[in-house]
Amino acid sequence: MRHQFRPISYALAALVGFAVLFVAGGISGWWTPAENEQAIGEASRWCERVSGGMMREPVNTLGNLGFVVAGLAMFLVLARDTARGRPRTNRFIGNQPIALLYAAASLFLGPGSMVMHGSHTFFGAWIDNVSMVTYILIPWIFNLAVLGRWKDRTFFLTYGTVLGSYAGAYWVFGSDLGIGLDLFGVSIALWIISEFLYRFWFRLVRPLSGLVGFAVAAVFGITPAEMLGDIGSYWWVVLFWVPALLVKQPARSRRTYTPWYWAGFASFLIAYAIWTTGTNDHDLCNPDSLIQAHAVWHLLTAFATWCFFKFLRTERRTESDVQSAVSA
Repeated sequence: MRHQFRPISYALAALVGFAVLFVAGGISGWWTPAENEQAIGEASRWCERVSGGMMREPVNTLGNLGFVVAGLAMFLVLARDTARGRPRTNRFIGNQPIALLYAAASLFLGPGSMVMHGSHTFFGAWIDNVSMVTYILIPWIFNLAVLGRWKDRTFFLTYGTVLGSYAGAYWVFGSDLGIGLDLFGVSIALWIISEFLYRFWFRLVRPLSGLVGFAVAAVFGITPAEMLGDIGSYWWVVLFWVPALLVKQPARSRRTYTPWYWAGFASFLIAYAIWTTGTNDHDLCNPDSLIQAHAVWHLLTAFATWCFFKFLRTERRTESDVQSAVSA
C-alpha cells in the first residue's frame, strides 16, 4: 500500500482490534456495572431500555458509528491530499501530525462512547469522557498554537499534558476531577473564546475576551448571575481568561467561516437540544423506540466534527504575511 494511505490503514486496523475486544466483552457479559446505571429491563439514563445482550443500549451504541464514518472520511481526505501533492497551505492539509490527530480523535469518539453505552461500566464512562476531551482539547489548544506561533512539538506537549492529567484525575477522583471542573464543558467555552481572539484580536478587546465565556455558558443554561452568585462552585470561570493571557499577537492567517463553521455549530446546538430530551425522566422518552434521542445526538455531533474539519482546512495566510515572508 502506498505510504499516503498508511494512516488510514492503521485506523482500520485499530477498529478491527476494537471490534474483537468489544465482541469478546459482550459475549462474556461485560463485568460489574457502574453504580449509577440501571438494571437490565429498566430504562437507562439515556432512555433506551437496558438489554441483557451484547450491548446494554443497542441503538445508542450503534449511533456512534457516525463518528467512525466521519473519522475515516477525514483520514481518506488527508491521504488524497498527500497523494495528489496538494500544497500544504495550513496544518490540516495532507497527512500532517495535527490533522491526523484531529481525524483520530474524531474517530475515537465512536469506540469511546460505544464502550460506555455497550457495557454500562465505570471503565466505559471513563473512556467515553476521555474520548470527548481528546477531541475538544484540539481546537482551542490549536488556536493558541496558531496565535502563539507554537511549533507542533509545543502543541503536542501541551495537549498531551492536559489530556493525560485529565484521564488520570478522572480515574482517581471522578468526573469533576475532585475540583468541581467539567473540562469538556469549559473547553467548549475556551474554543469559542480562542476563536474570538483569532478572528477579532485587538489589544483593547483582548483583556475582555473572557466575557465571551459567560455568553457561551448562558447558551447551555448557566447564567452569569448564577455563576457570580456561587463563585465557589463556578471558580473555573477564571479559566476563561487563559487564552488572553497566553495570546500576545494577532493571527497571521484567516479562516472562512461560511458555511462549515456555522454548519458545525448549528449541528451541535440542534444535537444538544435533542440530547436534553434523551433522558429517562423526560416526557418524550420511549425506551423501546428504534429512534433514540441520544443516538441522534451522536449522529449530529459526528457531522459537526466533519464540519469543523472542513472549516479548519480553510485557513490561509494573510496577504501581508505572505508578502513579508517573500521580502524576507
